[in-house]
Amino acid sequence: MPKKRVITAIDLGTEKCVTLIAVIDEESGELKVVGVSAVPSKGMKRSVIVDLDKVLATISQSLDAAERMAGFDIKSVHLSVSGTHVSSKNSKGVVAVAAPDQEITATDVERVIEAARAISLPADRKIMHVIPRDFKVDSQEGIKDPVGMTGVRLESEAHIITGMTTSLKNLEKVVNDLGLDVDGFVFAGLAASEVVLTETEKELGAIVVDMGAGTTSLSAFVDGALEYSGAVPVGARHITQDIALGCRISLDNAEKIKVLLSKEDFSKVKPIAGESKEELTKRRKKADKLDLAKNGIHEGVEELSKRTLLEGIMVPRIKEIFGLIKKDIEKHELTGKVPAGIILCGGGAYTVGMVEIAKRVLGLPVRIGEPTKLQGLVSDIQGPAYSTSIGLLTYGKNKSSSPASGGNMGSILESIDFKGISDKVKGLLKSILP
Repeated sequence: MPKKRVITAIDLGTEKCVTLIAVIDEESGELKVVGVSAVPSKGMKRSVIVDLDKVLATISQSLDAAERMAGFDIKSVHLSVSGTHVSSKNSKGVVAVAAPDQEITATDVERVIEAARAISLPADRKIMHVIPRDFKVDSQEGIKDPVGMTGVRLESEAHIITGMTTSLKNLEKVVNDLGLDVDGFVFAGLAASEVVLTETEKELGAIVVDMGAGTTSLSAFVDGALEYSGAVPVGARHITQDIALGCRISLDNAEKIKVLLSKEDFSKVKPIAGESKEELTKRRKKADKLDLAKNGIHEGVEELSKRTLLEGIMVPRIKEIFGLIKKDIEKHELTGKVPAGIILCGGGAYTVGMVEIAKRVLGLPVRIGEPTKLQGLVSDIQGPAYSTSIGLLTYGKNKSSSPASGGNMGSILESIDFKGISDKVKGLLKSILP
């Protein structure tokens, strides 16, 4: 039986916590999902921990359910990170090629990336990712992989994503308290882009907009490389809150109404031959009514107007969200660099009116990004809402297969923690095992 390496992804958001456990088949190299769990999040606000105990209980519940489904315990996880504390910077590094024959080696590449990484950071910030954008050998620009080339001077531009140290430490503390190690913190927008973007879109220039409940993460690709990473402090939950306030109903029922409206067909009621104006008006009024009781919503309000909900409450908030995204895009001078447009994903992507309003406000092509299909137990994790979770697995797989990763993942057997075992037991095991 071939060895299998295990990857676990935890996407802890404002609204839900998703845990996915997958194995990589050593022969095919394919990811197969063997454990899935999604539970409501507690103790989170705008993608940041506000109550450690509640978050601990949330992750524990999600993890237990996924482990029971998978049939084994896991030892380490990849964690998604989002929120407005995430920021990015592009930095350059320069080194002299070390080999006497001036052939560039993997060591030179590591040195130049390390040189690009050496930026001055405030004490409250921590580097999460250092992603090489491209390389320059002497005067030749735009090189993606310089290993094996000949040159004297090697330059690299790297995209550096940082997060607030306290936020990352709190996340790590919660995971460590559950007896797990952190394989890596992964920016949510970067994880989602692993599975919703095509190579052509990356080359042309595109922005992944991962709309969560509390915040929206942005990842912009220009000329095939990551140019900007950041977040805006609004998400799909703000639309739900507006419905709750405007209709004087609970947040849970406001969410139900939002989902109902997102499934509605809003094409205009067309007149039928021989129909009077009064009959047409009656039909339009009937089509505009949302019967709450029929949909299991009992709030003392029997009916609501779909048009009022959509045009009076939801559209203004969606316009505001994309207005903030537009400001962020313009601030970082990305408007003319992303002809492939916007790829929308995350739980808020399917909200009614999203694509149309985004096109109008941003003046760019917009599509909803469906994550690439995986094998295994995937019926419960389909659609844009699970882009980040599936992206975390893909990111973990790519990271574990690269030589620089040091093989963090390991197989199920290799992930057993030997720290507490005495030297005698270790010696006994070594003598028994081939």
